Amino acid sequence: MGQSESGHFHVASSDFKPRSDSCSGLRSAVPLAVVEEILLNLPAHQVVRVCRLVCHEWKELVDSAAHWRERCRREGIQPQDVSRPPDNWCQFYFLTKKRRNLLKNPKAEEEFSGWKIVQNGGDCWTVGDNSVEIPNFTVAKYFVTSYWLCMKQQLIDLKKEGYSAAFMDQLQPHIKISDWYAPRCDCGSMYQICVELLDQKKKPINTFEPEPVFFPQWNDQQWCEGTSSQAK
Repeated sequence: MGQSESGHFHVASSDFKPRSDSCSGLRSAVPLAVVEEILLNLPAHQVVRVCRLVCHEWKELVDSAAHWRERCRREGIQPQDVSRPPDNWCQFYFLTKKRRNLLKNPKAEEEFSGWKIVQNGGDCWTVGDNSVEIPNFTVAKYFVTSYWLCMKQQLIDLKKEGYSAAFMDQLQPHIKISDWYAPRCDCGSMYQICVELLDQKKKPINTFEPEPVFFPQWNDQQWCEGTSSQAK
């Protein structure tokens, strides 16, 4: 996560310069309940980066668990286990809203950057230009295997991505696994994927490993999506 998504924000002093008397007039004119309703209808990043700096009362509103809990309620965001609410509702809100692909270089746009080659059989791994359309995706490049076993892997550090150990243990957020694959039309082939959730000692906690997919020679060479139901 960037700083703006993890609940830790930095605003330069030149971005906003509140006046010392700015809140006294606001307090007398607008009840805090009305102010909070206004804040709840503003974009979350604007509330944190700008509105939070207006005065002490607004800062308390924005920093309160109640504000972020209410945002989550209105937007249908809730923990997997409602009996175990997050310690930090602000962090939970931003991490849940910013769902993204955690893989580095998933589309081969940077050759093999981010990947570790485990097996490099035949004529070895390479990157090719995609000429077959993938539904709802624009993919210009793709990883190409050879005629013997080719395997690659990637390790994702969830803590570095903003997901603390406490966050993962308490909330057990959904992890969606999805991958697109296709065979060569004139070659028989096999596709296999394995995704493991590891603990701090890199021992598997949970594993997603569907059965291998086999393609016969002279196939129609269409892209297929392999996906899991969202798993914890």
